[in-house]
Amino acid sequence: MSILLQVRDITKRFGGLQALSRVSFDLAQGEILGLIGPNGAGKTTLFNTINGVYRPDEGRVMFRGQDITGKKPYHLAKMGMARTHQIVRPLNDLTVRENVMVGACFGHENRPLHQAREIADQVLAFVGLDGRADQLAGSLNVAQKKRLEMARALAAHPHLLLLDEVLAGLNPAEIDGMVQTILKIRDQGITILMIEHVMKAIMNVSDRIIVLDYGQLIAEGAPQEIVHNQRVIEAYLGDPRIAEQLMEEQVYHERSGNP
Repeated sequence: MSILLQVRDITKRFGGLQALSRVSFDLAQGEILGLIGPNGAGKTTLFNTINGVYRPDEGRVMFRGQDITGKKPYHLAKMGMARTHQIVRPLNDLTVRENVMVGACFGHENRPLHQAREIADQVLAFVGLDGRADQLAGSLNVAQKKRLEMARALAAHPHLLLLDEVLAGLNPAEIDGMVQTILKIRDQGITILMIEHVMKAIMNVSDRIIVLDYGQLIAEGAPQEIVHNQRVIEAYLGDPRIAEQLMEEQVYHERSGNP
């Protein structure tokens, strides 16, 4: 399996605070890689460093065989990297369809407006928002805005999709629906790196998990390995019994047909 993203010894400081310390990992084409850790562990900072919002103080980021260290987010969008944000900020005065068209126009395929509209309608149907295409984006509820954010990223037809807490604030039914959407995105050949605090979801949707604590990578492996890792339990899960609880229900893989 080919490697799509390589992160090597990434270090990031903000004044006297070291947010990331020599973080390294690989992400294979077609994989879903979960990123977990306590609040303040450096997860979104790592996303922002990969995505070009921040330039690392040390280390390199390689994407599709190219060194992208320090490249701006708009350059990376043109190369096929898209992301969602923890706090969704749709263009409230544009319609849902127009928001998604933005992704198609400014993604790596640089689609003209008439094609962007077609892509937007296809993606909105995929995420279940086609019935709201003509509404103003500001009128959507939280769950719908998260789907809109995902749709805008997908309209860029990315090679890599970075998902920052897309399940936060959703009820159990909405979480289940969003997980199914994530699995369908992977089935389309899109590689996913996702930050998430909803443990049952992230453990059952990810092929592998990496764990940050105080800016350091403390564990990496299959979900079954991570939930039984003593260092992860102490730093994040808190109670050894949670490990067993997390692996009891394989609802997401079973429903998607994945092993």
